[in-house]
Amino acid sequence: MLTTKIANKYMDKIDLKKEYKHLYQPSAKAVVEVDVPAMNYLMIDGEGDPNTAQSFSDAIEALYMVSYTIKFLIKKGSLAIDYGVMPLEGLWWADDMTKFSSDDKSNWKWTVMIMQPSFVERDIIDNAIADVIKKKNPSAGPKIRFEAMMEGKCAQILHIGPFSEEGPAIEKVHQFIDGKGKRAGKHHEIYLSDIRKAAPSKWKTVIRQPFV
Repeated sequence: MLTTKIANKYMDKIDLKKEYKHLYQPSAKAVVEVDVPAMNYLMIDGEGDPNTAQSFSDAIEALYMVSYTIKFLIKKGSLAIDYGVMPLEGLWWADDMTKFSSDDKSNWKWTVMIMQPSFVERDIIDNAIADVIKKKNPSAGPKIRFEAMMEGKCAQILHIGPFSEEGPAIEKVHQFIDGKGKRAGKHHEIYLSDIRKAAPSKWKTVIRQPFV
């Protein structure tokens, strides 16, 4: 019989994006309706233009620091599970949605977040946050919260290209919802590409909107 150590050495890495393929790999050709269950996230809230607000960059940095710390704690701990860190996601809104314009992002509010696997328990989360704050002290570290979110019924589509060209994809999602109900909740985006490496023309972003 294989020992646990040897078995784990050959264990495949869990790809959560494949396990949740219908949520993280939608078609770019047509809007689809999905039911999004309760999922656990590390989150940081903020406001201001994401292109210029230092707080936005700081939030992303802190989320990835903690997410990778959690990954390695799980891999080296009793669970001995290896998995890929999930992509960055963002919720976007404004207090006055009539002023939620791509031309003026200064009044935007946002929550950036990274989904955490269901087998990651709260004590691991707390230990990882404390460890990151102690060793690296990111400015946004104290703002991190761990929370479950359930969006339920949503419409989504995959946008391929730069963020500045998302408009038509968003409009398709809104038109799909208009034929079935009304928008609810916040505009949700999932950033599947590493924008530091991929050309803007190849960036992949899931555009999602809850509705009732």
